[in-house]
Amino acid sequence: MKKSLTSPTSVRRAGVVATALCALGIQVFTTAVAGATPTSDSVEGLKYGSTVPGSMQGNPGIRPELRSGMGAATIVGESVTGSQAVRLTIASPALQREVGVEILLPADNSAPRPTLYLLDGAAGSEESSGWMSFGGAPDFFADKNVYVVMPNGGKAGMYTDWQNVDPKLGLHRWETFITEELPPLVDARFATNGVKAIAGTSMGAQGAMMLAGRHPGMYKGVAGFSGCYSTTDLWGRASILSTVTSRGGNPGNMWGELGGPEWEAHDSLRNAEQLRGTEIYLSVGPGAPGPHENLQTPSLADRLIVGGTIEAVANMCTHAFDERLRSLGIAATVAYEPNGTHSWGYWRDQLPKAWPTLSKALGI
Repeated sequence: MKKSLTSPTSVRRAGVVATALCALGIQVFTTAVAGATPTSDSVEGLKYGSTVPGSMQGNPGIRPELRSGMGAATIVGESVTGSQAVRLTIASPALQREVGVEILLPADNSAPRPTLYLLDGAAGSEESSGWMSFGGAPDFFADKNVYVVMPNGGKAGMYTDWQNVDPKLGLHRWETFITEELPPLVDARFATNGVKAIAGTSMGAQGAMMLAGRHPGMYKGVAGFSGCYSTTDLWGRASILSTVTSRGGNPGNMWGELGGPEWEAHDSLRNAEQLRGTEIYLSVGPGAPGPHENLQTPSLADRLIVGGTIEAVANMCTHAFDERLRSLGIAATVAYEPNGTHSWGYWRDQLPKAWPTLSKALGI
């Protein structure tokens, strides 16, 4: 039982994220629809050159203007956006700019509550999280006693600290922002109890798993929907390269030489031992159409071919990660859904399925 992630309008753009994968994607997708498991043999030629051609790259948006000398991370703005929702504006020295962070408040804040961090996919809007717009988070968490924290931005940035400023994507230092700068501000502003979990879809799934592994004990639980979790195997390399280059980014500006030490250091599959003791939930579909596709679905061809392809690749990635966890004796709840493409309808369905794992980790 598994599903994927990307917004109705961003499925097309997120499709660009895996355009390189689509060179073989039709074959992978067709195999998935037929009920078979795609094999790495079918993508043997898909190596480090898996980049999205310039003519097919999505718009990276306006590069945020950087400001040096910002001092300590600080909340510089706050607005009420709903009955249980606020949006903070945070001055981040790590990112050298102001960043928006949306927060859903607990149903009952009469006592300190835990915090769930939710990460977006490659679309990474500066204005609002896909979880708010498409993922059903406001309705699902309306009766839950948890703070839900959703950073805005990070388009094609992999939620990691880049070594260099990228000419197209700008400065990405999201690991520092999410793990060092943001939590103390949230904990000081709201009545939190210090217990945290993290989850994400697609690029955000890989980011959530990576952050949980690189900061053992920080997050009691982690959930990944339709993600790839290796940075160095065939599928992981192709996924990351196509994600970063989908908006014109240069992967060499992220972790240096392709396949080098920093790529290995960010590989959740290689470093899975760091997740021992963490509550883990994984989900993915096969790439075949399901209940969220019909003849009236906007951009149906993109949803089926591109979204189906990305999900079929995520399925292989999830199987590889599942096998790695099993080999180490690390417990995880893994849901392989019978159908589903890489789209928000299926991730929305995953929230209640992942909640038992996440709520256990959060102690609620």
